[in-house]
Amino acid sequence: MRILVPLHDAFGGRGGIAKFNRDFLEALCAHPAVTEVVCLPRTIVEDLGRMPAKLDFRTYSAGSKARYGAAILAILAERRWFDLIVCGHLNLVPLMRPFEIRGPVPMGLILHGVDAWEPHGGGQTRRGLARLDWFLSVSRYTAEKFMSWTHLDPARSVILPNSVDLARFTPGPRPGYLAERYGLKDRTVLMGMARLDAREKYKGFDEVIELLPELSKTRPDIAYMICGDGTDRARLEAKARDLGVADRVVFTGWIDEAEKVDHYRLADCFLLAGWGEGFGIVLIEAMACGVPAIASNLDASTEAVGDGSLGIVVNPKDPKDLQRGIEAALARPRPYVPAGLDTFSNRAYDERVAKLILDPLAAKLKR
Repeated sequence: MRILVPLHDAFGGRGGIAKFNRDFLEALCAHPAVTEVVCLPRTIVEDLGRMPAKLDFRTYSAGSKARYGAAILAILAERRWFDLIVCGHLNLVPLMRPFEIRGPVPMGLILHGVDAWEPHGGGQTRRGLARLDWFLSVSRYTAEKFMSWTHLDPARSVILPNSVDLARFTPGPRPGYLAERYGLKDRTVLMGMARLDAREKYKGFDEVIELLPELSKTRPDIAYMICGDGTDRARLEAKARDLGVADRVVFTGWIDEAEKVDHYRLADCFLLAGWGEGFGIVLIEAMACGVPAIASNLDASTEAVGDGSLGIVVNPKDPKDLQRGIEAALARPRPYVPAGLDTFSNRAYDERVAKLILDPLAAKLKR
């Protein structure tokens, strides 16, 4: 099978969507019936790193709309066509029309989160969605939100949650060099990790900062480590100063992948308690490192903690409930790796991709 995957970012990208896309491409390449996966990325910001042998990652498509358009034209001119096309983002659906005209082929779409929760795009997008053979969502929550406005057949829905490398994300000793770097030695550390985008104020950072004055009454050593960077950082820093807790909030900036595991190990509790998450891969990474995790009951992050069986679920809009969750997480022993986390392992992820997408297509192509 030959597969085409146009997407925003994967190898050379940052954040949860790029990570999901890397895992998805690797799972496609790992299937024995797949001979080649051609990927058209829109954005590359870092070194590509190791990539699967079957992956043709066409870096010349990244950087501008003109370059991406040229890459699509080059694809259309190829003599050998594809057995499957997977659109990596809802925003790219209108670009699938030329591929459909070029030749009939099964088409799928990956949904990542909040972008798919409300009506999106114009008539061309709607026509493209109607053409889909299946759509893949990282959570039940996102799939249901998407179907509520597209009215697509639930039979086309595929649920594929994020995965974590359980061989890499493991419990370990508290890294002294990071405690020294951030002034967190002998502190109780709450942790959050996300892109600090002024357009995405649903990550739950505000709510935790606002709760710090109350938390400090019973836990004078409490500190909040915010990992990530972006256009909203200055506002959050100002909020911490205005509330008199600037000495309790550490902004680390963007975390290098090589230090990511150690940052989790520095924390006593991890929070992703907002209201706009499509899943929340950082939750399963934190739990794999032995850190008790808190998710929200207002978005799909509750699915990342097994709806409460793996981690703690709170209403982030309720300060008392958020405080309850933090106290409950801090009361858990460290390391705390919940039983059942292997449902999000890389192996389980690859098996889902094979069973739900590739095995049925391979069988159909043999007929």
